[in-house]
Amino acid sequence: MKKEDYSHTLNLPRTEFRMKADLPKNEPSIQKFWERNDIYHKMVKKGGRTYILHDGPPYANEDIHLGQAMNKILKDVVIKYKNMEGYSAPFIPGWDCHGLPVELQLFKKLNIKRKEEVDAVEFRTKAREFASRYVERQKKQFRRLGILGEWDNPYITMDYSYESKILEVFQLLWDEGYIYLDKKPIYWCISCETALAEAEVEYLPHTSPSIWVKFPIINYELGIKNEALKLSTQNLQLTTYIIIWTTTPWTIPANLAVALHPEYEYALVQIKNVERWLIAKDLVDSTTEKLGIKDYKVVEMRKGKELEGIHYRHPLLEKNGKIVLADYVSLEEGTGCVHTAPGHGEEDYRTGLKYGLPVFSPVDEKGIFTGEIADLEGKQVFEANAHILQILKECGLLLKTENIQHSYPHCWRCKNPVIFRACKQWFMGVDRKDLRKRALRSIEEVEWLPPLSLNRIKGTLEARPDWCLSRQRLWGVAIPGVYCEKCGKEIVDRHITDRLIRRVKEEGSDAWFRHSVDTFLPRGFSCPKCKSTQHFKKEQDILDVWLDSGISHIAVLKTSKSERWPADLYLEGSDQHRGWFQTSLLTSVALYDKPPYHGVLTHGFVVDSEGKKMSKSVGNVTDPQVVVDKYGGDILRLWCVSSQWRTDVRIGDEILKRCIEAYRKIRNTARFLLGNLYDYSYPENSVPESKWAEIDRWAYNRVHILLRNVKEAYRKFEFMKAYQYIYQFSIGDMSSIYLDILKDRLYILPADSLERKSAQTVLYFILRIFTQLIAPFLSFTAEEIWQNFNFKEESVFLSLIPEEEKIDEELDKKWERILNLREAVQKSLEEQRQKGIIGTSLEAEVILHTDEVSIESLGISVDELATIFIVSKVTIKPPRLCATESERKGVKLKQFQETLETVKIEIRKAPGNKCERCWKWSKDVGKIDEFPGVCPRCVKILKNKGW
Repeated sequence: MKKEDYSHTLNLPRTEFRMKADLPKNEPSIQKFWERNDIYHKMVKKGGRTYILHDGPPYANEDIHLGQAMNKILKDVVIKYKNMEGYSAPFIPGWDCHGLPVELQLFKKLNIKRKEEVDAVEFRTKAREFASRYVERQKKQFRRLGILGEWDNPYITMDYSYESKILEVFQLLWDEGYIYLDKKPIYWCISCETALAEAEVEYLPHTSPSIWVKFPIINYELGIKNEALKLSTQNLQLTTYIIIWTTTPWTIPANLAVALHPEYEYALVQIKNVERWLIAKDLVDSTTEKLGIKDYKVVEMRKGKELEGIHYRHPLLEKNGKIVLADYVSLEEGTGCVHTAPGHGEEDYRTGLKYGLPVFSPVDEKGIFTGEIADLEGKQVFEANAHILQILKECGLLLKTENIQHSYPHCWRCKNPVIFRACKQWFMGVDRKDLRKRALRSIEEVEWLPPLSLNRIKGTLEARPDWCLSRQRLWGVAIPGVYCEKCGKEIVDRHITDRLIRRVKEEGSDAWFRHSVDTFLPRGFSCPKCKSTQHFKKEQDILDVWLDSGISHIAVLKTSKSERWPADLYLEGSDQHRGWFQTSLLTSVALYDKPPYHGVLTHGFVVDSEGKKMSKSVGNVTDPQVVVDKYGGDILRLWCVSSQWRTDVRIGDEILKRCIEAYRKIRNTARFLLGNLYDYSYPENSVPESKWAEIDRWAYNRVHILLRNVKEAYRKFEFMKAYQYIYQFSIGDMSSIYLDILKDRLYILPADSLERKSAQTVLYFILRIFTQLIAPFLSFTAEEIWQNFNFKEESVFLSLIPEEEKIDEELDKKWERILNLREAVQKSLEEQRQKGIIGTSLEAEVILHTDEVSIESLGISVDELATIFIVSKVTIKPPRLCATESERKGVKLKQFQETLETVKIEIRKAPGNKCERCWKWSKDVGKIDEFPGVCPRCVKILKNKGW
């Protein structure tokens, strides 16, 4: 007999929300929807109290990389959540457009080797065009990631108004006494021919010559008793030496002193009765062993402070140096006697200031020795190492040389090793007016995430030198200083700066390079030092781009239109402790005596699946645009939030595949919810809570637990936790439990029945909350869900995430016991399925061997248990009726002790026949001739509907 097809009588799911997301194809249309309907501005304007996340500007010199994509996605998650929580949280993206990153890219494109090859104004015009193109490219790429923001009104550091603000802040810092001009050693890139800030230097492996050199001592002014040390300046038999160790032989020509620690013990070591060496006592054994000396003895001991002032002859030049004292001398390596060249090191420079030593740096901007060192003139510093070693060897002063691989400073742009070089530069003094101390105090007021990052910013602040503000490049805002050619005095004058600012507002920072110095001098202007009224010249250096971005909190947040300062949050990579976090802090504390932010979140770097740094040369770079084009923006967003931002974040094909699988499960949950709400409209079809089934109240309770947990996670910026809560709710509470149990009620019962509408009412609330909670990170998918239902708000981002209702803890505990029993039953069903005793769970009858009082204590009927277990029948039998020994052993259930000590589960084939409509098995199937293959419940439904 042919079976009847009853599928047309069922309420099967209907939705246009497809299981196959096809994100690369569909996301652009959702992005257009946001833009066409101005969803961003509507989202921000609907809010209440302002929340400001201030965007750190990326460089406009190349396509975005994965680290920038992750950074912007994390910011977008925060912005969207804050707006949906009820804040007015605008997002103004920014771009850093000046400086070396743009200049180098343009040099490469134009095949320019040196800046002297081009006209400054002409090049700057091309640089502005180049940066503008990349601003637009990056803007498009960020928008494709689903980032909402002020894309039509970003802040751009090369905008005329922004450039004028840079000059204004520079003048304020000068007026306050923070800025000065001085000759002192700074990081210098001989490839880029410019000064570098500390944040522009990265430490990479480098091989250097490691050498031990002896400097001949020529007098002993303290009159030490040991006659062997009392040598006359006329004595040609120089038998006593101070031993130094260095990895920068090229700096020896600039040596002016040797530093000892005042409190360390220093030994005079007699070598083979031929000569004597001065070495730190604790390093005598390691030094002699390293140098292959076995025949030696210590003849005298002195503290470093007793040796101050002793003179020695320079090993290369016809001049003398002297022993000085310094607390930074350590016993970790070397000899405890530190070669000191004030023109080539920050610590050396400070020691030189203390002892009145000149800042001698015989090296030009290309790293070439000048005529001050005749034997080395014209040689590049690193190339000169070999020549210096040869001279030392010929003089008999070179004790040993070997190559050593160590961490050495490199230019973060060209990746070439840098040097310390003294030259006149503009600086911001971090110790002037106690700025460093004030900044260190102020960071204690800031919330640092993770908390340990406070130690990192503290360490970088404590160790940083004065901020070198000048750069010897073409593309940037000029330092508004002039020089008197008569006396050489540097001049920064508010009247000059104000004239420049007016010009910059009209024609940009090119004005300084386009017009003569007279354009900016007030009438009758005279040198404040020599009173000359003629012959002034402009400063040619530009400002460090870290000042450009470091004043963004002023230029963007402290405006006449809206005072939104300080920011609630800065969110950048961990490298910004040396960079933007610090430069913003210094300018803010200097001018306003407080930090520019209330909170700072720092995330790790993106690395490959093995934890290795990404490199184009290695070929392990993941391009965010490739990921988006292949999988979709939401997959990249899901990868971002499912990762732990506190550490370096890994990415690779397998990691992305796991994200795709997780996405499918979340999407499938949404699809089920939508598919079963096709004939539901809120509030017209809603059922009051008093009429809900208990399992509906449980599900409603669970979604509010989810709401509470996810909101707390978002507020604490624990994005991975938020995702995990949502994912577990999706595959656990929903797919594995509630939605599975609901299918019978949703599909089988009459469409307009109270029981079905009750379930749909709860599904509506779950769908709404679920969609709102995934919206900050699965933005495209959340909007797609929202547009597939008749929610009243135009966009999910115009809705407010509700407050969680009071959680019914007792109901949750009760259902935890019921679901523990369900889990045990499902395990038994699976065992019987694998044995071939049953197929689907509806073919089974579950017999629970326990006392009826225990089951009654669950507060649930046997019929309800059958629905929960998704079986055709549940029977309760006393324990003594267990059929087999294995059944008597039973199944112990955790957290069940309050009601059921032991439940013994028996699975049998359900009696009767399978209903052709609901697929449940019953002895009553076939008793009604009109519907021979249908159970009585389904017969009643069919008759009522006239089928």
